[in-house]
Amino acid sequence: MEGNRRSGVRRGRRWLAVALGLGALLGLGGCAESGAVGGMAAEGGAGQGGSHVHVSLTGGGGGASSACDAFATEVVSVTFGPGQSFGQDAMPAIVLGPPHGGGVASGSLDVVSLGDGGEVTLAFGDTAIVDGPGADFVVFENPFQPLGDPDLVFAELGTVAVSADGVTFVAFPCSADDTAPPPYGSCAGWHPVLLDGDAGPVDPETSGGDPFDLADVGLAEARFVRVVDRPDLASVLDLDAVGIVHPSCAP
Repeated sequence: MEGNRRSGVRRGRRWLAVALGLGALLGLGGCAESGAVGGMAAEGGAGQGGSHVHVSLTGGGGGASSACDAFATEVVSVTFGPGQSFGQDAMPAIVLGPPHGGGVASGSLDVVSLGDGGEVTLAFGDTAIVDGPGADFVVFENPFQPLGDPDLVFAELGTVAVSADGVTFVAFPCSADDTAPPPYGSCAGWHPVLLDGDAGPVDPETSGGDPFDLADVGLAEARFVRVVDRPDLASVLDLDAVGIVHPSCAP
């Protein structure tokens, strides 16, 4: 009985956050599916029989990168899941460069919905993420705290994985339930984004976003970041950007 009561409270928290934030996020789930992504042909079709749209990009997608990029410069591949398609026609540019955060109490609309179970893999040109003190990179989604209450978060959780070679990926553990109150551990999608179009610096204390430490998965360096929506949850992750706290730049 007590367990049922706690479950009801969790669901109530989630739906209260949804209700309070609906105005800020109106339209995220109502866009029509597109047969192409940012002018690029897409394979398959989203939403039909649970199929996915897959796009593989080579050559950067976002133009030439500088010697030391603080944010992703290339979408290596993306597989959109069925359902929400917000921002997919603006790929790949919408997830490259700095985030456009809406602050603590408002979610940004400068995002792409990955769809149910969708995923995207990003690269950073000649820049690598290296393990340093604390967080090494930050994933920027569009969560927010209605009324500024840190215990009431509109969260859309996803799993983050990293790779040094683009072949072998190691995932940060993400098993939290977003119908329960935070914290949500090593999941992406629950820290509000404070950085708005600024090139940096990327520091979770001032930029917001979800911080990740390479030491937690035993890597000294990574060049690829993959973000995956959690298909077991009702929410769908909307990605804004990925930024590097500790970069290593090619000469």
